[in-house]
Amino acid sequence: MIRKVCVIGWPIAHSRSPLIHNYWIKTYGIDDAVYERMAVPPGDLTLTLRSLNDWGFIGANVTVPHKEAVFASLMRHDAVAARLKAVNTIVTTPSGLEGRNTDGYGFIANLHDRAPDWQAKDGPAVMIGAGGAARAIAAALESDGAPEIRIVNRTRTRAVALAADLDLASCRIYDWENAPRALEGANLLVNTTTLGMKGEKNVDIPLDALPKAALVTDIVYTPLETGLLKAAAARGNPVVDGLGMLLHQAVPGFEAWFGTRPEVTPELRALVLADMGVSAN
Repeated sequence: MIRKVCVIGWPIAHSRSPLIHNYWIKTYGIDDAVYERMAVPPGDLTLTLRSLNDWGFIGANVTVPHKEAVFASLMRHDAVAARLKAVNTIVTTPSGLEGRNTDGYGFIANLHDRAPDWQAKDGPAVMIGAGGAARAIAAALESDGAPEIRIVNRTRTRAVALAADLDLASCRIYDWENAPRALEGANLLVNTTTLGMKGEKNVDIPLDALPKAALVTDIVYTPLETGLLKAAAARGNPVVDGLGMLLHQAVPGFEAWFGTRPEVTPELRALVLADMGVSAN
């Protein structure tokens, strides 16, 4: 019997999850497995979740716009998904479907992979944005030891709600016009928004107050070098692009479904970059 896994979203044609997981399936010689895309309109989500096992699927990934709706639809969650109220990975357990969230794991693992000397505990982390990605990243940074989370967002109420909902131990909110003050003494700056994505405006925050040793990263990976990363690198800051977050967040799910912990290798990164039309450096 073929062990099937899929990624569900609407739309879904853009997802590179099949490229990543099928590469690992081939690399580790898992002959009875396949990973597919499944386009699921919001109105079909409940039926899809109820039918996954009947259709032969042992699990799934979840992407926009379904992460919060899947959380609400499932009875079982791991601790991270329960805190974030969002699911990006579904695993079949003896007790039924369990929702998990590996986005924050992927973010932190990418930083440790690409900037091994960086440590969250070494200073405040500054986040641009207060959306769904920011929730996962804030929780992961706190768990990884960041002493303070600073949130810069155009809508203050949304940032306040994020901090309160996650019950962040040490969090400060900055209005957009006060962003330079948030950068003072920071150990990390991360853009969690779509700013800088192809077709979008760039992050327009001046970096003068940011320490030169601070790591700068972006969850946007199209383009691979966003305007923020380009500006940070030009002034001498270490930078990490967002592609690794996509690659590393896939690791725990693959291990849960197939019993093999895969590695994020230069070969995998090159494969995804080639699919994006970008040459590997």
